[in-house]
Amino acid sequence: MDKIEPQAEHQWLHRMVGEWTGEGEAAMEPGKPPVKWKTFERVRSIAGLWVLAEGEGEMPEGGRATTLMTLGYDPQKKRFVGSFIGSMMANLWLYDGALDASGKVLTLDSEGPSFNGDGTLAKYQDVIEFVSDAHRLMRSRVLGTDGRWNEFMMLSYRRA
Repeated sequence: MDKIEPQAEHQWLHRMVGEWTGEGEAAMEPGKPPVKWKTFERVRSIAGLWVLAEGEGEMPEGGRATTLMTLGYDPQKKRFVGSFIGSMMANLWLYDGALDASGKVLTLDSEGPSFNGDGTLAKYQDVIEFVSDAHRLMRSRVLGTDGRWNEFMMLSYRRA
């Protein structure tokens, strides 16, 4: 098997490598103010081809959470790929995504349990945006029955 050489897309992901402090907010109930929390994330490289982000912090409704996100780029598919798990849920989120034309925003598509609790699946997106090398955002949104993307969570990360 030939050694895979990192591509420009792998280098984009490696901008995430380092330690980050984060502040998040999520709309837990319509008509109520968003819930806020703090988190810490350590991102490391795996062979220059993957990043592994290990997060730990407060839960929006109290308690602690641990998360793991893997992100890479598949040159054959020409798509970003990855996964996400969290101690607060049993779902394995699989990512498939692409950078926008500006090269600043990575949109990761996924599918998971819908918010209505009826056992159906919904389409989700996690959107990672670099504001600067020391500041990035991650927004999570769900596709509504009206065909619109509804943002329900936002995290703002700054280099520690």
